Amino acid sequence: MSSLQPEEKTVRPLRILRIAPTDGDVETLTRELLRAQFAPSWLRVETQTALDAALERETWDLVLTDWTLPALDAVGVFAALAVRERKVAFVAIASERDAESLLEAMRAGIHYVVPRESLFLLGAVIEQAQLAVQRSIERRRIEEQLVVADRMVSVGTLAAGVAHEINNPLATVLANLELATRETADLLRAQGELPRLLELRDELRDAREAAERVRATVRDLKTFSRSDDESLGPIDLQRVLDSSARMAWNEVRHRARLVKDYQPAPAVEGNEARLGQVFLNLIVNAAQAIPEGKADEHQISLVIRSTTAEVIVEVHDSGAGIPPEVLTLIFAPFFTTKPVGVGTGLGLSISQRIINKLGGRITVESEVGKGTVFRVHLRRAQTVAPSPPDELVSSAPPPPRRGKLLVIEDEPSLLLAIERTLSGHHDVTTLSRAYGALERIVAGARYDVILCDLMMPEMTGMDLHAALLSAAPDQALRMIFLSGGTFTPRARAFLDQVPNLRIEKPFELMELRTIVGERVR
Repeated sequence: MSSLQPEEKTVRPLRILRIAPTDGDVETLTRELLRAQFAPSWLRVETQTALDAALERETWDLVLTDWTLPALDAVGVFAALAVRERKVAFVAIASERDAESLLEAMRAGIHYVVPRESLFLLGAVIEQAQLAVQRSIERRRIEEQLVVADRMVSVGTLAAGVAHEINNPLATVLANLELATRETADLLRAQGELPRLLELRDELRDAREAAERVRATVRDLKTFSRSDDESLGPIDLQRVLDSSARMAWNEVRHRARLVKDYQPAPAVEGNEARLGQVFLNLIVNAAQAIPEGKADEHQISLVIRSTTAEVIVEVHDSGAGIPPEVLTLIFAPFFTTKPVGVGTGLGLSISQRIINKLGGRITVESEVGKGTVFRVHLRRAQTVAPSPPDELVSSAPPPPRRGKLLVIEDEPSLLLAIERTLSGHHDVTTLSRAYGALERIVAGARYDVILCDLMMPEMTGMDLHAALLSAAPDQALRMIFLSGGTFTPRARAFLDQVPNLRIEKPFELMELRTIVGERVR
């Protein structure tokens, strides 16, 4: 016959900062705390100076104070904790006969008071005080996380706006560089390889390469700015990982060599912006684990490999490594080993949540003194990842006939560059406002192709498309949208719904000429 044994409680250590004039009641208090399954250790202070020193020097589980003291009182002790924003359980001991003390405690915000005549309640009151502190901390952290999330959305919106504003002038720069390069090539063919023309060709090539670097940076900004886009689809991991590496390059280049080992791998099911956020965080963390100044001695490796069930991205670093006791905590929200102001302690926690939501997982291995490897395991996509729109290239020959084109673009210099490129093969009408285009078409004008900026003041390309669907449906189908960055939900939803082609700025003029020619035939 078995007998039921009472559940054995765990004895919990309790570091107590005791504010009292003497040690006279330590024995009584210790007995009550032991009965409540606490194992107390004490430091008694009785002056403000000693209290301040104790709070600065050590961390406490409980501040236990007498209500009245020769040098200070419970309200003063409570205020000292509040000034330092210390989250520690606070319990005061007051006389049951002193009703005014209890009322004063409530007014001061002190909710946990034990009558001296009822110290048997001490253990239960301490447990309630500790629970309240913990709740104040599940709440403060949630508030901080919301602030960080809001800040990330704001940064994403700012990045999208910056990308859009850069794209218009950048498209103009690239377009004119392309025109100048072609004209220089024509002069070289006509006049021979004159030294000055050869120098001009090289200067234009250098300028073009620099502008292409800006284009790549802006493309990466657009990828990371889609903070409100939670759509899932097939994602090319190599493209996202390369984009993340470029974004993190300023952190990496002074610390380590960047090595890429990309094995052939299928697309994964995911979200480009979210995966970019994860990889950027992992690469930056890898860089920050390595000291600056010895880049030739350290390495960060980015690896893509696949199995029959999943695709794995690995981020290796040759940094300091993570101690075993820390390794178990790194995915906890707000846990960080970085100095104040360097990290929030949310990067790995958010990354883990993103990957888990995508049906994957993150694992980590580390050895102190040798480095760390993070592995991101992702599900294979069921379909193939599409090529990005701005990489669309056609090899179709120029059209045999002149077409009638309408170009609507509110950036004057870009409008002029497009006109210069297309007017040799087509009759081109240019406008800077969509209202003018609508008036012409309603009045009877018809065009083979309408190139239209998506985002414009007064009337957007989306608004013009909607108006033409009603007034001239055939013309709405002939629209091609020029996009400097579709960073609004409405714009993204619109482009997902309409069959019209879009071309991302900055674009290649020869590509534009080819695309237009295909539609004029």
